[in-house]
Amino acid sequence: MEKIWLQSYQEGVSAEVDVRQFSSIVDVFRQSTERYADRTAFINMDKTMSFGELAEAAGRFSSFLQHHLKLKRGDRVAIMMPNLLQYPVALFGALQAGMVVVNVNPLYTPRELEHQLKDSGATTIVVLENFADTLEMVLPRTQIQNVVITAIGDLLGGFKGWITNFVVRKIKKMVPKYELPGAIPFKQALAIGREKPFEPVEITLEDTAFLQYTGGTTGVAKGAELTHANICANVVQAKEWIRQDLSRDGEVAVNALPLYHIFALTVNLMIFMELGATNLLITNPRDQAALIKDMQKHQATVFIGVNTLFNALINQDAFKAMDFSRWKLSLGGGMAVQKAVADKWQSITGIPIIEAYGLTETSPGVAINPLNIKAYTGSIGLPISNTDIEIRDEQGRPVATGEPGELWVKGPQVMKGYWKRPEETEKVLDSKGFLATGDIAVVDEKGWIKLVDRKKDMIVVSGFNVYPNEVEDVIAQHPKVLEVACIGVDHEKTGEALKLFVVKKEASLTEQELIDYARGELTAYKVPKLIEFRDELPKSNVGKILRRELRQEETKKA
Repeated sequence: MEKIWLQSYQEGVSAEVDVRQFSSIVDVFRQSTERYADRTAFINMDKTMSFGELAEAAGRFSSFLQHHLKLKRGDRVAIMMPNLLQYPVALFGALQAGMVVVNVNPLYTPRELEHQLKDSGATTIVVLENFADTLEMVLPRTQIQNVVITAIGDLLGGFKGWITNFVVRKIKKMVPKYELPGAIPFKQALAIGREKPFEPVEITLEDTAFLQYTGGTTGVAKGAELTHANICANVVQAKEWIRQDLSRDGEVAVNALPLYHIFALTVNLMIFMELGATNLLITNPRDQAALIKDMQKHQATVFIGVNTLFNALINQDAFKAMDFSRWKLSLGGGMAVQKAVADKWQSITGIPIIEAYGLTETSPGVAINPLNIKAYTGSIGLPISNTDIEIRDEQGRPVATGEPGELWVKGPQVMKGYWKRPEETEKVLDSKGFLATGDIAVVDEKGWIKLVDRKKDMIVVSGFNVYPNEVEDVIAQHPKVLEVACIGVDHEKTGEALKLFVVKKEASLTEQELIDYARGELTAYKVPKLIEFRDELPKSNVGKILRRELRQEETKKA
């Protein structure tokens, strides 16, 4: 696809950039920690960590892995914790020692954790004590030989760290009983690492950096093998896109999404670190009051979120009362941003949500709206530099401009493949290097991409294709609706029928009221037949509403 649109929509942005200007993720890390040594890299629970302090702590952890645990280049190290100062220390410590990081969702069930540890072949895990009981249940059935255990307050320092751990353990009782004989405390690991300097390891762009597991929506979770080249390319691609709008003079980026998820991993941890920005680590984003207080106190300038997080905040009076004069960017991804949410967000903050699009398999960035847009576009924007896209029909043939089809992506950010799953890799990567995204999209004559829906989420009603995103976007604009999800259920006459799951904003909302509203906004076959009101909807670790869980519930009822 021609790249003329870049000049038209964001003057000065080059269509092609040198994506190999860094030799590895470690190169990005070292340059940033040296260039911004005295600048604050992270804030967590009011504790600051400078870039220089991060480099020192990561070096100690590298030494511990090399000299004490005797780990070798290419060994897999799992990290299982929420957003804490320990996370970047462990991650960069492992990477610069030449190891592969396996990011683990700390909310995993024992079954999910066992699968990921066994599949990745991880031999070492760094785990927050709050989740150590889950690890204990599966440990004998994995290859894990070394356990490093940490507590929430470990890097908060002095009395603050001690009192935080005391409250978490004794007052709030957030740490279940566990037994992990031989586990090494994180602080002790850093102390051991101080005894010897770590030995630099030769790392190439082609080396694997992360095994980033997908959500497993189409079956068992698979590890996307992301190389140093993949991540570095996405950093350079994104930097080219935002360079005219964000400075290197000390942006403060709100990091409310979990760092173990690819969105925050690349955007917050890598891109904003390269810019010398401060990451405000939010350990528990569900505590809306604390999140808002932190954003005010530390004068945030950049907010990265998903639709459900945006939606939650705009319904908080304290958020509406904030001072947004310093805010420069609100970036949305991970799921479709709904128009009702985007419009309300902009009316409160004064800036639009810039919607981006990506996948775990693309490190993750594929497309983004230009940062100078004035309002919600309903589009995921334009392909970023060095990225080609194709829209194909079910036979793999290109479709006409403006026609829907599956989005295929090619670029330096596309994964190496699925870890030890050549058959699965072959299903999604073609001979030309294009990746099948599983998303249905349309592209207009100027190159703007609009997502229609997930291919597997499409509902067929009497032979007509219905995309849940469209229905959800309409229903979400009803003033009495807080959240909504739409799925297809079996129906004897129409094959499938639409069912809505709705969280009310106002208790007076009725089923008939919603159906009448839908009839006024949607053609007949898109009007839901069934509506179920709920107190909450199932969500992923980043707040994405999980339609698959709702479908599974309906299947069990049948």
